[in-house]
Amino acid sequence: INVGGFRHETSVSTLQNIPDTRLSWIAENSTVNEDNKREYFFDRHPTAFCQVLNFYRTGKLHCPTEMCGPMFEEELIFWGIDEKQMEPCCWGTYTQHREAEENLKAFVGPGFNDLKDEPAENHMGSYGSINELNCWKRIQPQLWETLDEPHSSKMAKVQLILYQCITYKKV
Repeated sequence: INVGGFRHETSVSTLQNIPDTRLSWIAENSTVNEDNKREYFFDRHPTAFCQVLNFYRTGKLHCPTEMCGPMFEEELIFWGIDEKQMEPCCWGTYTQHREAEENLKAFVGPGFNDLKDEPAENHMGSYGSINELNCWKRIQPQLWETLDEPHSSKMAKVQLILYQCITYKKV
């Protein structure tokens, strides 16, 4: 199996260890070519595939440390592997992006909605469509405006008052 330019050799029986997945389907339905070999190429992330193949070999699914959770999640979906098979030691790393997204949703609240009336290009710069941006890239310009322009929104005014109260209390 060639994944992203890296060749991996394994047996058909190994690929059949995890049923109802892309590789088990290939193992069951593949034909032998004229060299008596079965070769497949996938233009996918090779680091992720090392963990996928290791899962077939050992029955233990680990998340690569050099990949973010959403990227590995896409790979698991492609290969047809249930994320619930993830080992407990890697679950926190694999799902930490979900917790960050939840925290950002809680952070975006009153005050940030005031900015919706203004044209999107004021907040996005040269990023393009707001749908193309990740959460931080969408929030960052709004947060900076809140901190830099104390009268730009209700949230900015609240932040200014809190800042002044804390400053006066220290003096």
